[in-house]
Amino acid sequence: MNIKSFAKLKEPASQLPNLVKMHTDSFQWLITEGLQELFQEFSPINDYSQKKFTLEFLGYTLEESKSDEFMARAKNLTLEAPLKVRLKLTNKELGQAKEQEIFFADFPVMTTRGTFIINGVERVVVPQLARSFGVQFNANLIKGKKFFGSKIIPSRGIWMEIETEADGVIYARIDNKRKIPVSSILRIFGLKSNEDIQAAFSDVDKGQVPFIKKTLEKDSAKTLQESYMELYKRLRPGEPIDMLGFENSKNYIDGIFEAERYDLSLIGRYKLNSRLGKPVDKIRSEPRVIKLDDLIGIITKVIELNNNPLAQPDDIDHLGNRRIRGVGELLQQKLRANMAKMKRNIQDRMSTADPATLVPALIVNSRPFMTAVRDFFTTNQLSQFMSQKNTLDEMEHLRRLSALGPGGLTRERAGFEVRDVHPSHYGRICPIQTPEGPNIGLVVHLAIHARLNEFGILETPYRKVKDGKVTDEIAYLNALDESRYNIAHAEVKIDLKTGELLDEEVEARVMSQPGLVAKQDVHFMDMSANQAYSVATSMIPFLDHDDATRALMGSNMQKQGVPCIKPEAPLVGTGMEARAARDVGRMILAENDGVVEYADANKIIIKEDAKKKRTYNLATFLRSNALTAIHHRPSVNVGDNIKKGDVLADNYSSEAGRMALGQNVLVAFLSWKGANFEDAIIISEKLVRDDKFTSVHVEEFSINIRDTKLGPEITTYDIPNVGEEKLKDLDEDGIVRIGAEVRADDILVGKISPKGEVELTPEERLLRSIFGERARDVKDSSLRLDHGKQGRVIGIKIFSRDLGDKLEPGIIKQVYVEIAKLRKISVGDKLAGRHGNKGVISKILPVEDMPYLEDGTPVDIILNPLGIASRMNIGQLLETHLGWAAEKLGYHAVTPGFHGATEEEIKEELKKAGISEDGKVKLHDGRTGESFDQKVTVGQIYMMKLDHMVEDKIHMRSIGPYSLITQQPLGGKAQGGGQRFGEMEVWALEGYGAAHTLQEMLTIKSDDIVGRAAAYNSIIRGEKFKSPHLPASFHVLISELRGLALDIDLKGMKEKGKA
Repeated sequence: MNIKSFAKLKEPASQLPNLVKMHTDSFQWLITEGLQELFQEFSPINDYSQKKFTLEFLGYTLEESKSDEFMARAKNLTLEAPLKVRLKLTNKELGQAKEQEIFFADFPVMTTRGTFIINGVERVVVPQLARSFGVQFNANLIKGKKFFGSKIIPSRGIWMEIETEADGVIYARIDNKRKIPVSSILRIFGLKSNEDIQAAFSDVDKGQVPFIKKTLEKDSAKTLQESYMELYKRLRPGEPIDMLGFENSKNYIDGIFEAERYDLSLIGRYKLNSRLGKPVDKIRSEPRVIKLDDLIGIITKVIELNNNPLAQPDDIDHLGNRRIRGVGELLQQKLRANMAKMKRNIQDRMSTADPATLVPALIVNSRPFMTAVRDFFTTNQLSQFMSQKNTLDEMEHLRRLSALGPGGLTRERAGFEVRDVHPSHYGRICPIQTPEGPNIGLVVHLAIHARLNEFGILETPYRKVKDGKVTDEIAYLNALDESRYNIAHAEVKIDLKTGELLDEEVEARVMSQPGLVAKQDVHFMDMSANQAYSVATSMIPFLDHDDATRALMGSNMQKQGVPCIKPEAPLVGTGMEARAARDVGRMILAENDGVVEYADANKIIIKEDAKKKRTYNLATFLRSNALTAIHHRPSVNVGDNIKKGDVLADNYSSEAGRMALGQNVLVAFLSWKGANFEDAIIISEKLVRDDKFTSVHVEEFSINIRDTKLGPEITTYDIPNVGEEKLKDLDEDGIVRIGAEVRADDILVGKISPKGEVELTPEERLLRSIFGERARDVKDSSLRLDHGKQGRVIGIKIFSRDLGDKLEPGIIKQVYVEIAKLRKISVGDKLAGRHGNKGVISKILPVEDMPYLEDGTPVDIILNPLGIASRMNIGQLLETHLGWAAEKLGYHAVTPGFHGATEEEIKEELKKAGISEDGKVKLHDGRTGESFDQKVTVGQIYMMKLDHMVEDKIHMRSIGPYSLITQQPLGGKAQGGGQRFGEMEVWALEGYGAAHTLQEMLTIKSDDIVGRAAAYNSIIRGEKFKSPHLPASFHVLISELRGLALDIDLKGMKEKGKA
């Protein structure tokens, strides 16, 4: 189908960075530099006496992975490669050195898509949006006046805070302990005398308040020794200071600020130098600890800020003061803590081992390293089970940033400021896409053009403007740089030939504030009108006509669209669909030019030249993390000529290389007998019949076969007390065959477990003596299909010790059964468009009852027009009009947000398609054939079936489990629970005076143990219910009162002798 673009700005897609590059770059840094840095930090390791041994790390190699991605998924393995380290052990006494390469750990490796496969499951490490290392200046308001201070935040080591009191004294606070005048710290760092201290600040301390003079007056320590002792007292309160006090305190305090225990990190040094106005070009060679001139610079700045009545503190929510910590840095930090444990273990072994036979392998135990790697990927809050409802969901999970996690914020402590949209987010973090709920604003997404620089700071690209002319030169700016320039937005009028700005005064962000500026004073211009938004938000057409809250819902709901069996790209797109589909890495693209020699559902063979052929394997119905099916469909035929980069096979949510999350349907906006009241949706039976929204869902069921104390369990076809009907699909090992249709309670894997010996009845003893064999003492412990499930068996995986698979202790064999099911759309399913217009299907009407057009075409869906005005998402109406015109004229429309099709253009397209300009037509009622009084808006809209399907939610209970403690029914579908009848529901029944119903609810339907058993018997016998007994919760209350030593007598119970 041809494509027609309504974009006003011609933006080459090549300007977009690879959308998942952030992860691959970070992991690549870890492999090449991060591990090297870590090993260098701990090398060399000397024994405690420093005289016997030295161990040095010489280098490391990460070998090839043992298995590929497909194998790791199929066998529930981790995609990992062996990490080997070269070590050199020197015996100082004998002067001998031994080198050895030892196996260190199996190190998980990243897939090309930026994910990890851990135990057969795809996972993502979400980068953390954390406070930047370095220095930050803050202010306290005392009696209406601002007093400034600063925080020095290292990547490793103790924090130092400097604060000014109202009396003008500047204090330092180390590690949140008691404060000490800053002059003592300066002495420790090298300014020996009071004169030196005063001289260092003589240029700046000229204000009304002499800060340094007041600080020296307040300082009780006058010498270097006293300064050490005073600080030691504050850091280690309660420890007696003896004659050796000065030496001890000096060693302790100097040790705190040494490189071994204190590290500003490269980014910390960069931020410190740039904030103090020092050069940043040689930071790699500068020490990463606090030096005297750093401290002088920081205190100088604090005094300057105190003396300036207009000074403002640093904004901690500004993106210039926050940075991204990628997977490489997070894993390196985790490993560093465990390497310290390893170092202690090595030193312990050095002091106890026999020097003559010692080799590196004997003293290095890399278990802490392995544990750190495993824990990071399995238990860290930022290592997440990958969200895979569709390919957009995968993509946006990889582009997610989280302020939560180790060293980050917690939901409870995060206030409004940190969650808010900040002006510095522009072009770096999407202001729209964030979860609704407790994580709002803490979990955010990258904007499409954003990239990370080497320090983990977000940058966004701008086109340079020189003398009022836009050039092709591109500059990436971080948030702090940007605040120094005037930046025009992307839609300012330009002469396309010369690039000259046409207006003399241009709308721009002037030093981060909106304003008008002369065209000669413009420094940069936005790269794209969608620069500020994430991938999902950029895929909403007519975004500028939608309210922000609805755009947020639209962005989030696109990620929940379930892939349909016939994916369909939207008639009205934004041009982002092809790029997003390509960058997820789920489509199969040609690596070289060639000709298609063979193509089927499993593989495509391309002949690249006379000798070389390349085979591409396709995935068929693989189970995704969201239980949908990952599936490839070949999009080429034998004999086709292929160019490098062409799409060979579409994935489970793409069509012709464009992302396809839903279906195009014909919609009418009208009220229909109240059936679409409150956002309910009416659909035509035709959508069910044509499988428009039918999707495939794959679930896995597993069972462990164990070795018990009474003997091993076995899988078998021969299960006691089970009829032939239930066994018809099992093989001789008791495992269901592939292709079998299974329903709830069917046996998937037949298993019997040995039972303990029990006392035999006389009859059994008689049978034993006649037949002379022991009756089999086994119980049926088969795997049965859960309640409410059905489908077809599409895969069996068997792992067994005999086949060499690694299993947990006590397990002989594991069997996994995969069951696929086609789900047609049904009443209760949730549908949504891309503009936050969501609803639940209330009715499926026969085609003949649906309203129809003049030419007899019935509409597919009826939406309620009342759902538009108050929600302010008019984008859906513009999409409806343009979509209908596009369908009639046979093209796919591309209309990006903010510079897409105008109302005039849409009217023009409707005219060309022979539809009235307002997009309204005469519609006939399908039941009576009469036309409706008013004309109705009809058109094509892109709707998605969301992951909230009624089949997963519908639930009922008659008899079920009860909680052991309260004796009330459990809650929730998974537990087979009941419905909570809470306080307000009780008020409702009280309001109606329904006394008997209320009593029944609170007794026999809940925790009246005797009464509910009696009620069950009455139902079976068809008798009337007896009166209820006391509920268990009443007994709990009585027991609690007795626990308070209150003697409780129950009236009316005494006579019955039950008290």
